[in-house]
Amino acid sequence: MKAKTNNQTTPSLTKQRDAVFQVIVEHDGHPTANEVYELARKKLPTISFATVYNSLRYLKDAGLIAEISFAHAANRYDSMLERHDHAICTNCGKLVDLDMELSEELMKLAARRSRFKAESIHLTLRGLCSDCR
Repeated sequence: MKAKTNNQTTPSLTKQRDAVFQVIVEHDGHPTANEVYELARKKLPTISFATVYNSLRYLKDAGLIAEISFAHAANRYDSMLERHDHAICTNCGKLVDLDMELSEELMKLAARRSRFKAESIHLTLRGLCSDCR
């Protein structure tokens, strides 16, 4: 089965990997591995959690999905591969994309102050979503 992302055709995926990939592409948020597993089971009832987890790793390593890590929270998965930022609710864990341009000056300032050679910069807004306020 051919998977399609970012207007590029990807190599053939097994039906299990394709089911996991489709769950992430079709999801309107950023699902955790557990959420991907539950949704993938609706597509392939016999799929195991280990297969979902291994498929997530494969898809990430193949550059088809992104993995989003937050310190003490479960990793999330995203089909949007372009650099973008996020807002996360500190109450319910809702995670949404922020489409913001970060200025070159802000990135240079952050690199200078941290004494890091910046490879990338991502903004994460933490607070309460509109449902939790």
